[in-house]
Amino acid sequence: MNKSQLLQSLKSQGFSKQIIDGFSKVKREDFFPEELKSQAYEDEAFPIGNGQTISQPYTIATMLSLLELEKGQKALEIGSGCGYVLALISEITKQKVYGIERIKELAEKSKENLKNSDAEVYCKNGYNGLSEKFPFDRILISAALKEIPKPLLSQLKEKGILVAPVGSSYSQSLVAVQRKGNKFVTKKEISGFIFVPFIEED
Repeated sequence: MNKSQLLQSLKSQGFSKQIIDGFSKVKREDFFPEELKSQAYEDEAFPIGNGQTISQPYTIATMLSLLELEKGQKALEIGSGCGYVLALISEITKQKVYGIERIKELAEKSKENLKNSDAEVYCKNGYNGLSEKFPFDRILISAALKEIPKPLLSQLKEKGILVAPVGSSYSQSLVAVQRKGNKFVTKKEISGFIFVPFIEED
């Protein structure tokens, strides 16, 4: 599959114009290991080293759709990996984005990958979020959890949305949660995903 075929596939699955435009403008191959660049537009997940993966485009588009991104929003991604999703979020929101990646090699590589994007990546455990930069309009967790950490929920703005894959080790649902005062309401849930596990302890 080439780039135009991938864009057409995402379009046919009903994703919004702003998400398609994001995929069009951000070069996925720039976030791939050299030996896999020729496969960057396949709708599949690929290894990026250190036991981690770059999610398949369909999965990423689904996460972005659940986030309901708009221009001007401040966003944080936990488990930002190679930085590809951060670049997409920045392209859609036209704002500086923040990422947390606990694996040093990936955090350093993503900083290099994102040198042309307005992004700031921190190498640390993401369980407690980014207290020095909160509150956030949107938070994306790109690793599988049994339940969403309360410290992350507390860093959402009023009416802010957090999206995370929640479930067992073998299967998760992408869950979108919205803050309403001190309550967190599930807006939508889509089953049938598998993510690398969220590591709570260093």
